[in-house]
Amino acid sequence: MSDARLREDICYWAQSMFARGLTGGASGNISVRTEDGGLLVTPTGSSFGRLDPARLSRFDERGQLISGDAPTKEMPLHTAFYETRSSAGAVVHLHSTHSVALSMLPDTNPDDMVPPLTAYSVMRLGRVKLLPYFRPGDAAMGDAVRSLAGRRSAVVLANHGPVVAGKDLEAAVFAMEELEETSKLALLTRGHSPIGLTDPQIRDIVQHFKLDWDA
Repeated sequence: MSDARLREDICYWAQSMFARGLTGGASGNISVRTEDGGLLVTPTGSSFGRLDPARLSRFDERGQLISGDAPTKEMPLHTAFYETRSSAGAVVHLHSTHSVALSMLPDTNPDDMVPPLTAYSVMRLGRVKLLPYFRPGDAAMGDAVRSLAGRRSAVVLANHGPVVAGKDLEAAVFAMEELEETSKLALLTRGHSPIGLTDPQIRDIVQHFKLDWDA
């Protein structure tokens, strides 16, 4: 896909997520792999509601900024996913309310943060890893992602927000939306003994769609 089309897609999906309240103010960032092995990245301090396609940060295949505004300070998160997941074509990071709320509850399972309440949460997310709190922009966030060795496509930074990698931007956005909606379901049903998917049901989904659920 051409750079021009990727730029338009980034702005389209960013504005869509902003309009639906998935991330507000100047929060959140997106990166997309380009045809030549570089990256297009949303700039630091930019609002998803009014991105300019011409001002997106453009990196070459060596990771050098070659045009556009200064990139998001969360670049360590993005590069760690690309380095450890060869299938990653895009990474989306938001500060979405329900997943952040779930990250702060003391009984949330850090190795399997989002309960398997629906088939699509299993299909689009797999197991979601809860990572500790890091100062925004801290390079240690990237190290934490690298320590997973590519085994997770979705993580949530405690008290901060979710990060999802997908094969392309649309897939990453859809997975991010699934993460937020499943987190919302988990909070709404908390304390009500919700009936989630059974182990046989999960195995059936995993086998049918050839998912890497046990990683």
